[in-house]
Amino acid sequence: MKIKTLLNRVHQIKGFVYAKIKMIAGPEDPRIIAEVQPRRGSKPVCSGCGKRSAGYDHMPTPRQFEFIAMFNIPVFLEYTMRRVDCPDCGVKVERVPWADGKHTCCNVFRHFLATWAKRISWKETAECFHVKWDTVRRSVEWVVAYGLENRSLEGIEALGVDEVAYSKGHKYMTLVYQIDAKQKRLIGVLRERTKKTLKDFFTDELGANICAQVKVVCSDMWKPYLKIIAECLPNALNVLDRFHIVKKLGEAVDQVRREETKQLHADGYEPVLSNSRYCFLKRSENLSDKQDLKLNEVLQYDLKSVRAYYLKESFDAFWHYNSPQWASWYLKKWCTRAMRSRLEPMKKFVRTLRNHEELLMNYFKAGKGYSSGIVEGLNLKINLGIRKAYGYRSFDIMKVALLHQLGDLPEPEFTHRFC
Repeated sequence: MKIKTLLNRVHQIKGFVYAKIKMIAGPEDPRIIAEVQPRRGSKPVCSGCGKRSAGYDHMPTPRQFEFIAMFNIPVFLEYTMRRVDCPDCGVKVERVPWADGKHTCCNVFRHFLATWAKRISWKETAECFHVKWDTVRRSVEWVVAYGLENRSLEGIEALGVDEVAYSKGHKYMTLVYQIDAKQKRLIGVLRERTKKTLKDFFTDELGANICAQVKVVCSDMWKPYLKIIAECLPNALNVLDRFHIVKKLGEAVDQVRREETKQLHADGYEPVLSNSRYCFLKRSENLSDKQDLKLNEVLQYDLKSVRAYYLKESFDAFWHYNSPQWASWYLKKWCTRAMRSRLEPMKKFVRTLRNHEELLMNYFKAGKGYSSGIVEGLNLKINLGIRKAYGYRSFDIMKVALLHQLGDLPEPEFTHRFC
């Protein structure tokens, strides 16, 4: 099969034909040059307004556009650009369908690089396909820009809002996800963890109509988040689900254990609580045999940590209720027990529950169908992506990379998908 036939099969260009195909054989960098010519009688397209107009003249030298390599040999499309005598824009260089503006890569090659950049790191992509790192970056930016311009945000019913540390010095970015049954994707990467950035996203990027459609929002207990969500999403239930609550409860139990461990050591008692942290924090079915033996040994003692552990285990029954009324009844009953335990970390946890009881009950009002566990799973993918790339050079590059990985964005369509 001839290369010209192959190109016509996988990358046919309307209004243009492939002419001569030649191979420039150098000692180190052989390349294939495919000459492109306009079809006889076709009119060029103005790069300013996009209308077809009469030709004016040709550029003095041809341009080369990098295509996808064949047999690890670089392929270039070579074309002498025409100038257009446009009645509206004047004399302009024509617009060609296989590349944008002054870019030296074919659009199909940029899409090819961006697809691989989603699977492996940008640096590895550049090395594998013998291009510069900036070429990969610009390719990903082009695909993401296309996706953001063509994505639809209509019909969003549930959002997840969370923050992720992305740099040293406690720098946080705010992430907004769509987490309903229709789709699970990243829709917003905000530079800061502030009220203003979140409010600007809701008002400027989502808009009032889409915000009014949102029924459920999963977030943590950070007060600025709660305030902005209540203000900008008036019809949404703000759900504090079991992930954040169980995390806070585990921290309270662990604080009781750590304080008691220090006290036992200071009083000269045997270190019965040493190496028992995960015995208290893990669910019983997830304990290893060694941890299970250790836990059974510790539970024989009359310790504050044991009381905290039994409170933690009994709290798990709260999540098995389906009715908000019965769940509220059990929560009040459990909180009373915890307040009488004389364990300050547990009492502090109870005060947190009581301050956010209404939002916690929204978990049951929403039918227990929405969970920040989805958000945490997506956050894990983001952290893995950042580690895989060994960090990013700037926030803007990181934003593009994250939207590319998790944004589920629409992609440009081509005659043939190369990967």
